[in-house]
Amino acid sequence: MSVTMNQIGNMADILANEQFLQSELLRSEAGPWRQRDPWQDVALTDLEPDDGLLVTHVNQTNGLVRTEGRQALANENQTAEEWLTNHSLECQNLTVHDLLTQGRIITEKDESDIKHLQLRLDIVDKFESRLHEMTGLYHQRMQWLMEGSRKMFGLVKGTRVGLLVDSSDANCGLGRLQDLQTALLCLLDEQLCYKRQFYFLSFGSDLAPLWETPRDVNIRTLDEARQWVQDLQPSGSCNLLKALNSVVKVRTLNLLLIILGTGPDQAAEIVSDYMQQCLLGRCLPIQAVAYDCSSHMTHTTLRALAEVSGGRYHSYSSGCQTRMCWSSDIEVLVEELQRARDVLGKIREIRQGLMGDALGGIMKEISTEVAKIPPARFLPRPPNHDGPLCIETASFLPKTSAEWLRQNGLKAKKLSLYQVLAPNAFSPLEEFVPILRKTVSSTLHGKAMMQLEWHDGTVKNVHVDPPLLYEYQKQLGRAMRGFERRADWLSTSSRRMWGTMCEKRVVILVDTSLYNSMHIIHVQHCLRLLLQQQMANKESFNLMAFGSEVKQYQPRMVRVSPAHLQAAWRWALALQCGGSRNLLGALKGAMENDLGEHRGPCGVYLLASGVPDQAVDTVSAYVAEVCGGCDLRLHVCLFSVGDLEPSGTVPARYASPRETAAALRELARSGRGRFHWFQETGIIESDDIQLILAEMEKATNYSQKCVLLVESLRKRSVQPLPAQPAPGDSLKMPVKRENRGPQGRLAPKPTAPTLARTRAREGSREDSSPAVKALPWRVGSGIAILPSAHPDKKWVHLSENEARRNKTAKVSKSVFYTDDGNKVGAVYQKYPKMKSVRKAIPFVSLPKEEEICSTSQWLQELGIKKLRLDLHRLVSGPDCVHKKQLVRTLHKKVSAKYCAAFPSVEINGEVRHLQLQPRELEEYIEQVERVLCRYLQRLQWLLSGSRRLFGTVLEKRVCILLDTSGSTDHYLAELKKELTSLIWEQLRKGSHSFNLLCFAERVDPWRDCLVEATDQTCHDAVQWASAALARGNTCTLEALQKAFQYADVQGIYLLTDGKPDTSCSLILKETQQMNQGRDIKIHTISFNCTDSTANDFLKKLAAQTRGRFHRCHGAIDGQLVAHKMLTGGFSDEDNPNLPAFEGDDLKKLAGEINKARRFLTQAKSFRVLLLEKQMKADRTVTGT
Repeated sequence: MSVTMNQIGNMADILANEQFLQSELLRSEAGPWRQRDPWQDVALTDLEPDDGLLVTHVNQTNGLVRTEGRQALANENQTAEEWLTNHSLECQNLTVHDLLTQGRIITEKDESDIKHLQLRLDIVDKFESRLHEMTGLYHQRMQWLMEGSRKMFGLVKGTRVGLLVDSSDANCGLGRLQDLQTALLCLLDEQLCYKRQFYFLSFGSDLAPLWETPRDVNIRTLDEARQWVQDLQPSGSCNLLKALNSVVKVRTLNLLLIILGTGPDQAAEIVSDYMQQCLLGRCLPIQAVAYDCSSHMTHTTLRALAEVSGGRYHSYSSGCQTRMCWSSDIEVLVEELQRARDVLGKIREIRQGLMGDALGGIMKEISTEVAKIPPARFLPRPPNHDGPLCIETASFLPKTSAEWLRQNGLKAKKLSLYQVLAPNAFSPLEEFVPILRKTVSSTLHGKAMMQLEWHDGTVKNVHVDPPLLYEYQKQLGRAMRGFERRADWLSTSSRRMWGTMCEKRVVILVDTSLYNSMHIIHVQHCLRLLLQQQMANKESFNLMAFGSEVKQYQPRMVRVSPAHLQAAWRWALALQCGGSRNLLGALKGAMENDLGEHRGPCGVYLLASGVPDQAVDTVSAYVAEVCGGCDLRLHVCLFSVGDLEPSGTVPARYASPRETAAALRELARSGRGRFHWFQETGIIESDDIQLILAEMEKATNYSQKCVLLVESLRKRSVQPLPAQPAPGDSLKMPVKRENRGPQGRLAPKPTAPTLARTRAREGSREDSSPAVKALPWRVGSGIAILPSAHPDKKWVHLSENEARRNKTAKVSKSVFYTDDGNKVGAVYQKYPKMKSVRKAIPFVSLPKEEEICSTSQWLQELGIKKLRLDLHRLVSGPDCVHKKQLVRTLHKKVSAKYCAAFPSVEINGEVRHLQLQPRELEEYIEQVERVLCRYLQRLQWLLSGSRRLFGTVLEKRVCILLDTSGSTDHYLAELKKELTSLIWEQLRKGSHSFNLLCFAERVDPWRDCLVEATDQTCHDAVQWASAALARGNTCTLEALQKAFQYADVQGIYLLTDGKPDTSCSLILKETQQMNQGRDIKIHTISFNCTDSTANDFLKKLAAQTRGRFHRCHGAIDGQLVAHKMLTGGFSDEDNPNLPAFEGDDLKKLAGEINKARRFLTQAKSFRVLLLEKQMKADRTVTGT
């Protein structure tokens, strides 16, 4: 079909002609299809009922399913009162009176004065069924009223609607305007577009109408209305009375829709009295809507307006999940629903009272028949559960994670960091330089080498090659992706329940005890997935089920074939649960009868949900004995079904889930197999996955060390040059040369001047010209660091320290003349005390209770250094120094004789003699392990309860500042829960005085002063905090200013999730001024904040007031690592690794833990070195 330009122009003229459109609309209203109320739908009664067989397309089928059961919602544009005129209990004859009228009154012959009402059972059942249908219908109607725009504004009646929108600053401020505009556009598209006329007016301090008079609804006016909604802007206060005065002058409206988001400027009595006077003799119902407003004044005003005009009231709140919307329509439906529930309660009373023994007999008969049916018949089943298997053939042979890592691990691919750095790593050396006449140590090249602690505890000088490390990082990334794919593969399909089956011959043991009766379908589904996905590439198999008795699919193992797999599945479908867990009998049947004749690798896979009937030690001993002499492995899969057992069933041996896991894990270790623990929602523990995760942690650790090396090299390369000396100091400064000496070495002592300095000093007296007598730099002092710009002051300080260090004890003696001439004798009265240089291993006394203090204070009493467990100090005494002396006849330096008697170790780049005995090292290892356990317990305590999010509250008078800006909306519920825990766990138990402040666009305090933490005040604080809403921006400075107004506050705890609205430097400056002379500590808490700038600001704010910065990032990982180390020991220094904490308390404690682990690893290596030295000496003595 073609359309000419002239036709298009004529159509545009017709659409623009409003007079023509109005005449045509009036003509169309005269037709029979417009002779009805606007809220009623067309109901055709002369059609045959549709039985669903007239559907011709799949989309019609879907639509039929969606609309099923909603016939009573046809009159959707009716209020609840209008809708209940046809669907109330009275109209449907479903009241108690209607039920009683269907019974018969019977008079007993023996008791003529007493009458009984008799109801037939089918009548009661039918009546009750109809009541349930009506309650479901009421629920559907209420659900429909809470959908789309009806949820926000209610059901809009009338044909000529006037819309008044609150555009004040409070309602259209930051964070609310966009939501309001979206809601109004939804109202336009869903309800107002079907009206005949509408009128729009926004009001704030002034009025802003869209048109002077109401307009007909058409495409053009709808577009103008949409544009008007999108152009809404905040406009001052909320002058509702002025808006009502303007809109009542519009006489053609038959409904007024008022939307308020804040309290009006006028009182509720004034507004309601004014509208009551204006509406005398006029019918203009008002639908009053409180849009996302918590002000009590707003709700009171709107209810009064709806009451005086005969309209309806509606309330909507976006932040309240329990009561998001409430309206007059919903209230009427709730009352009718309660009446229906009351009638159902009366029916239950009638069943229990009037029917008596007849009902009891019927129920007993039904219960007897139901008891004969197996419980599994009532359990839900997966799709095609009873159908045949869909057998899959794997394209590769599965391997355990240990075998897979031997070919694809970091060590196998030569991706260990120490393997990569080994060609460029050099051990520090010491050699005698004849020309210098002293021992010279090898030093680092300042721009290309770094010191790195090696895996054996030694320190090596490593040449850092950034391109090599960049390429190594890429290879580590590819390896990590391979590990992730392996972990994902292990977590899918049947491997989620069974792990990987690697043996060619397998026997599957399934727990079918009575305790699995409610989970038999899940157990069968696990078997189905296993037979379909992992059994096709096996050689032979067998199935066994055990309760009190052991059942076998076949007496012996059979070859794997599709027919045998299908038959095994049919056998598994017929399994029923019964009896206890006779695991020992099942293992004997599998290992002695079934696997006794086979040679080669065999695997037994056990699926159980609890501990066996026999003692775990007995079963483990039997498994270890059977599996020890052959290539047989027992793999255990624990299916966690929870703590609840079927009613009336007591297990032979009960254990908690953790005790069950520990027992079955021990059983798997006895059988040299793997342990797998899962539940319906996923995997809890898997040996295969744990190996992959450990390799991933190792790769992450290597990557972090690479980054640290490159970053340290970059910082060293951009270090500023030392300051240039002044011209007058030229005689005091050495010649500029490259700093090749080791870091941290002291400047040369001025107390022992060299020959060159002496000559220079003498020459300066003869000739003061610095050009002639320039100070020559002796080679002998080349290992010292260049002195600073003020060497004299530093040298004087060092000389005082040296004098104090070299100060010897005084000796007291008495002098006298002897008889032999004038000779003098002496008697010594006091000899100097000789201090022992050997340091003993101290015994550490550790407190059991946790002390409420910061980590810095805690480590001052329990740190490694304070406990005298610093390993470097213990092996760094004066008698441990490795010395060499020059033998002139040999022209070389020779070690002392005792050097060969002691092993040599490297401590901080210096060679030391290890003079500790193995027994002393064992005592040291024992003490350090005790200290480590205490540190980890402290870490778990810091990561538990409310301390995980808020840290430890130290002060007795505190103020808690909570950020409730709009960005905290997603996790405000979690924050309220943690705040409740803080109030009861720390503030109430510690008898603190406290106050709460919520800050967003304004500061909202709980009380005007600090209050004592009692049961009543804590209840009130929790109740107040639960009503907090997230909205607006972040006024951090105003919150701090409000907190500093409390004269007796000692500590402020500021919790926020981002940067403040004002300048960070301004807040730091203002806080410093407010805190002058008060010493109030501000402890900052970063909550779900990933912005490094915001976290840096919080750190500076805490450091400025001597407070603490806290962030709960890595708390869950820290708990897992601490638990793993406490249960698994400290065998590996690098596995597991603590997460990189950022909070002050957690970071300091983690650093002390890492130091203790490093000392523990070095002590163990020293002990091995000593034992090897002793064994070598014993072999030498035996050989001689």
